[in-house]
Amino acid sequence: MALQGLVRWLLPKEDHFFGYLESLATLGAKAATTLSNFGKPGHTLAEVRDAVQKVEHEADAVVRQLEDALARTFVTPIDREDLHRLGGLLDDVVDMTNLAARQAAMFGVESPTEPMVKLMEVLVRSTVVLAEVVPLLRSHRYAEVLEKNRLLRAMEKEADLVFRAAITQLFHDPAIDAKALMRQKAVLDDLERAIDRCDEVADTLSNLAVKHG
Repeated sequence: MALQGLVRWLLPKEDHFFGYLESLATLGAKAATTLSNFGKPGHTLAEVRDAVQKVEHEADAVVRQLEDALARTFVTPIDREDLHRLGGLLDDVVDMTNLAARQAAMFGVESPTEPMVKLMEVLVRSTVVLAEVVPLLRSHRYAEVLEKNRLLRAMEKEADLVFRAAITQLFHDPAIDAKALMRQKAVLDDLERAIDRCDEVADTLSNLAVKHG
């Protein structure tokens, strides 16, 4: 590790990799904010779905740029494995958000349930924090990275409580038929997975902070 660090210090830095990660984090917040319009006046589900899908395409383009740059670059500002993992997880946040919108449209969820609204709110807050914390890597502000990651972990636990309560209610409410249960669970699952990915990004960022701090 010491030799690798010396090589990085001596050779030109490829700081545009930070730009790719920052773009993906920003797109994650954009996707989550767009999805949170589901159920609000003036926004149809089809419009929300299409808008989130557009953001997902933007994220895919950034991931391709990141992967192409990794293939062409010898020296990266942080380990290429970490860059690859972070890029993949940040893209997953957008993918899971997009899948939640598509599932809602495919299963005909006309309006979000209260747990869906709560999870969408947590997802927005989580992705906004990610959009704030990822740029801290560029300036090596690792103590701040760790501090913000504690917020992300707290939000993941908050979402987990909402998700488990919602699933328990679904399976114990005799008034809910099988179709309604399936469509609600599908959307809840994807929202919960998107928030989980935010927590996985936090874990990866924390490991980087410890490694380089």
